Amino acid sequence: MLNKIDILTLFPEVITPYLNESIIERAISSDKIRINTHNLRDYSTNKHNKIDNIPFGGSTGMVIQAEPTISAIKAICNKETHKILFSPKGQVITMDLLQNLLKKEHILLIAGHYEGFDHRIENFIDQTISIGDYVLTGGELPALTLTDALVRLIPDVLGNKNSASEDSFFSGLLDWNVFTRPRFFDTLNVPDVLLSGNHKKIEHWKKRSAIINTLCYRPDLLAKYRLNKMEKKILIDYFLKEECNEQDN
Repeated sequence: MLNKIDILTLFPEVITPYLNESIIERAISSDKIRINTHNLRDYSTNKHNKIDNIPFGGSTGMVIQAEPTISAIKAICNKETHKILFSPKGQVITMDLLQNLLKKEHILLIAGHYEGFDHRIENFIDQTISIGDYVLTGGELPALTLTDALVRLIPDVLGNKNSASEDSFFSGLLDWNVFTRPRFFDTLNVPDVLLSGNHKKIEHWKKRSAIINTLCYRPDLLAKYRLNKMEKKILIDYFLKEECNEQDN
């Protein structure tokens, strides 16, 4: 089970404030996880702590050098450490990926900057990960994204043991629609079933809401989800109702 995360970055001051707030701070304070930041410049042998240089072959921007990066990896890691580099060519974060990473005891997250790292560091990496098909200024936000997603899955980190399992994607579906007080707002009211006290009907409503949300907003997820008999009936009833509405119009 994951118990330690190290983050290698040029800007630890960007990382630290987020770690000192909310759920992650409570997880650290209660010894559920240890999280350390490391400044890549501390591993430079240059008298000015320079860690980047111009790319061979010509291009815009600067490239982070292999030597200080590999020195940092060797200093921080042991043979059990799972070393992750954030890269556009990496696997996009999914719930399955997170569940697999939770099985690692120690993870090193390597946050890049500028035009990225000298390609040779990839010989010292176990996995490359992406958070989507777009470009950010640096790897600090991806590192925090992965850290947050992992920490909330560690047992007893969230106040309610069912909180993580009820999140979107955990079961393969999006979450159901949620409501709170006031019950009546303008012409928008909370569904009566949620205040009925009938737990069986409430659970059915939640399941229906999750399935319809997934169908409407992420049909790609629903295509991979194995529907049980009750869930298939929810979909059939939904499509029949939609067909009736179209005929009425």
